[in-house]
This record gives sequence, structure tokens and C-alpha cells, in this order.
Amino acid sequence: MVKVYSTPACPYCFTLKEFLKEKGIDFEDIDVSKNEAILQEMVQKSGQMGVPVLEIDGQIVVGFDKEKISKLLNI
Repeated sequence: MVKVYSTPACPYCFTLKEFLKEKGIDFEDIDVSKNEAILQEMVQKSGQMGVPVLEIDGQIVVGFDKEKISKLLNI
């Protein structure tokens, strides 16, 4: 399961989600701007306030790190 913690105004979030769609990867898009509890969950997991943050099978990736994301997803 892939979770993407993002905000609507984040250009990197948009690019990341387009990348995942192009690769045929299903993901849950979680808008942290609308839910303080979800934002805190993201910060707890990643240690970061910035988005995007991905969770791929329990592994956390901060930012659109295409190489690391591709490796974790085997694409």
C-alpha cells in the first residue's frame, strides 16, 4: 500500500502523483491541509512538516525522490 501525504497547493505533490499514475501505481492521496490529526501522524512518521511524504509498505520517503521511490516500488 502506498500513501501520499500532500497538499493541493504543492507542485512537487502534483508531480509525484502524476509519476505514480504514469507507472500504474495505486495510492491513497491524503490531504494533510484538511486534517490536523493526519498532519501530526505524517510528522510523527517522517520527522518533517513538508510535503510530499510517501509511505511505501512502512518505508517513509520525504519529497519526490524518484530513485528511492522507484527502488521501493520495483519500477
